[in-house]
Amino acid sequence: MIPFNKPPVTGDEMTYIRLAIESGKISGDGQFTRLCNEWMQTHFHANRVLLTTSCTSALDMAALLCKFQPGDEVILPSFTFSSTATAMVLGGAKLVFCDIRPDTMNLDETKLEAAITDKTRAIVAVHYAGVACEMDTIMEIARRHGLKVIEDAAQGVMSTYKGRPLGTIGDFGCYSFHETKNYSMGEGGALLINHPEDEEAAEILREKGTNRSKFYRGQVDKYTWVDFGDSYLPSELNAAYLYAQLLKAEEINENRLTTYTAYHTAFQPLADRGLIELQQIPDGCIHNAHMFYIKVADLDMRTRFLNYMKEQGIGAVFHYVPLHSAPAGLKFGRFSGEDVYTTRESDRLVRLPMYYGMTPSDRNTVIETVLKYEEFR
Repeated sequence: MIPFNKPPVTGDEMTYIRLAIESGKISGDGQFTRLCNEWMQTHFHANRVLLTTSCTSALDMAALLCKFQPGDEVILPSFTFSSTATAMVLGGAKLVFCDIRPDTMNLDETKLEAAITDKTRAIVAVHYAGVACEMDTIMEIARRHGLKVIEDAAQGVMSTYKGRPLGTIGDFGCYSFHETKNYSMGEGGALLINHPEDEEAAEILREKGTNRSKFYRGQVDKYTWVDFGDSYLPSELNAAYLYAQLLKAEEINENRLTTYTAYHTAFQPLADRGLIELQQIPDGCIHNAHMFYIKVADLDMRTRFLNYMKEQGIGAVFHYVPLHSAPAGLKFGRFSGEDVYTTRESDRLVRLPMYYGMTPSDRNTVIETVLKYEEFR
């Protein structure tokens, strides 16, 4: 069996976890949490980074920091994971789903302005597969209408848009370090705070509503409950695991890109013959090989192809069921305009195995198995 995913392991994780244990502090905001925050701030030129328990909790924080009021609306793509929408609902907003571009599966910036109403307060740009949305256009529209922009860069760590790391362009950026991501801490994430004026509110929110962060910096003589908050601090053990991976971020990135390039080269002839479509990378976007997907003719063919791959012992998968058609999507939101591409394109998409440390043998087995599929021959 060749799995769809294997959690990344560099070999140094236990060393740092042991150091965290020996430090005598394994709860949040210890040495390794600070090291991870500082690494991302330095490498991504981010204003401020706060490690969180998940990307979902980072999105929760971003939504709560936007301070939505009853009736406020947030525009987001329907082709995304439920966390993108759930966080906005938690923040008190109504969801307005927008159609996607078929080339990147990202929010279609040309349909964005038509979705804006006098109740719109924010836009969530989801960088699917680590490939950037058209951020210049999105930011121009947002600024013109006075809207916040939240980047759901769960899949976008180490990707860039016109030289800028994903997550650092909007008002807030959100990363995932789940075991399925390029860099992992098991469960975890990070909130990027791109404006200094939001930092204190984010610290209070993350620290259960207290000003404990200011106390630790010696700015107050005691800390107390000052506002609404929750607990978004990951364990030092998780942070230590992640830090080992961040130190080898380039190595992990290059390894994944090797697999991506091998797949792309092998399957280009199928695309040239019109049998499949390959992922498109727009000019100015550098991706992180978070995934490799192909698009087949339609839903029926995808079902047959996935059954074939399963029979061959290869873990290929599909996602997502568009949120606007899900029970919660119908409850909490509406679709703006016509669903031209969201459902059609999501029905065609297949993800192939992709993970750090994939052996050339396994990679070649996947390639040979796909090329032998009878409907591609």
